[in-house]
Amino acid sequence: MSEQLTQLQQQEQHAEAEQQRAEWVRNQYQKANQYLAGKGIIPDNVAVTESRYLPPLVALWKLNTKDKKSFWVISGDLPTDHMPFSAAATARDAMRSFSLNWQLKAENIINGSAIDKTQQDFANLLVNRAQGLYELFEDDAIWKS
Repeated sequence: MSEQLTQLQQQEQHAEAEQQRAEWVRNQYQKANQYLAGKGIIPDNVAVTESRYLPPLVALWKLNTKDKKSFWVISGDLPTDHMPFSAAATARDAMRSFSLNWQLKAENIINGSAIDKTQQDFANLLVNRAQGLYELFEDDAIWKS
């Protein structure tokens, strides 16, 4: 009896974890769409098979627009950002590109004149997240699916 109860509790925990994961992915998708809309780019649909989700860290979306353009959009526990699909052929390449772009942005902020604490903090965040993205890019296990 207690074995069945334990099994039932594990199933409930698994279902709850899956529900939280699905909710996180849905929230990140909405965040990515709102971000693009704020840039004047209206997404039409998502290329699910080319997108990648690593809750609660990062979601990398390939979003297509009505005018047949495609963009990589990154969201999660990091700044939301985008680039044209043409800048990276795969989600893995896009992750590396975001990492390198953020390192360059951080360097430009740090080397700029009259840097304040907010800019310094943002540059540090970019460097930190860029390093994390690069570690994910290098992890072959993530990209096997």
